[in-house]
Amino acid sequence: MKVATHNGYFHADDVLAVAVFLLKYPKAEIVRARDEAVIRSADAAIDVGRVYDPDTLRFDHHQRGGAGERGNGIPYASLGLIWKHFGEEVAYGKREAEIVERRLVMAIDALDNGVEISTPLFKSVSSYTIADYLDSFNDGRESLEDFDRGFSEALFFGSKLLMEEIDRAKAYVRDLDKVGEIFRNSKDKEIIELPPNIHWKEVLVPTEAKFVVFPRNDGDFYVRAVPKEVGEFTSKIPFPESWGGLVGEELAGTTGVKDASFCHRDGFIAGASSREGALRLAELALGR
Repeated sequence: MKVATHNGYFHADDVLAVAVFLLKYPKAEIVRARDEAVIRSADAAIDVGRVYDPDTLRFDHHQRGGAGERGNGIPYASLGLIWKHFGEEVAYGKREAEIVERRLVMAIDALDNGVEISTPLFKSVSSYTIADYLDSFNDGRESLEDFDRGFSEALFFGSKLLMEEIDRAKAYVRDLDKVGEIFRNSKDKEIIELPPNIHWKEVLVPTEAKFVVFPRNDGDFYVRAVPKEVGEFTSKIPFPESWGGLVGEELAGTTGVKDASFCHRDGFIAGASSREGALRLAELALGR
């Protein structure tokens, strides 16, 4: 199978779109060209050809009228088109594909279509993204052969990134399922004990959970206030203001919890040397 994409300067969209395609068709040969005859004769075309037709493996968005947009208004670029059709298969699940879509694919599609998804807070300072990194492989290229070599290098790292994001999505789904099970089996629905290094907010934020307690890597324990919304720090019930910024004996004396070790000044996380101490801090914050 031969898959055509454009030669010369490349972007994150076509690099990652080809990376997805190669997950579906790992033996495909990449042909970089702008010659219409070459593109038409290829078995598939990505980001070239001005045709979107998944039945004939044509994935371009440069035609008049584009190739459609999502419900949130972000138009599809080539990466999004291929992910829409192959994402669930190559990510081994619908939920996993949706996570990669949110984390990676939509941002790349928006950028490639000139759609702003964030507003810079500082003049002359912008976020450094994976698109910037992949774009850097264009630097110093002069001939089309040079750009082909740069594309191959970018594709290597883009493919590695894509696989990492798929693996992360798998782990994320496993975490959410585990946390859901823990919550359902917890007698106390306001204080939830969790294992370390697990994603939990998406599951617990909508519930009556107020605090989570989990072990740290050094053997101590964290107790974290559950936020009101995923992605923000405003807690449903923060720790008391009088605890904020205290550490060691100061916090122990204020709370009566002998092994209390710290409380963040903004009141969203605290710690203790033992599970019992962390649980007690959560209980006190709830007024128990």
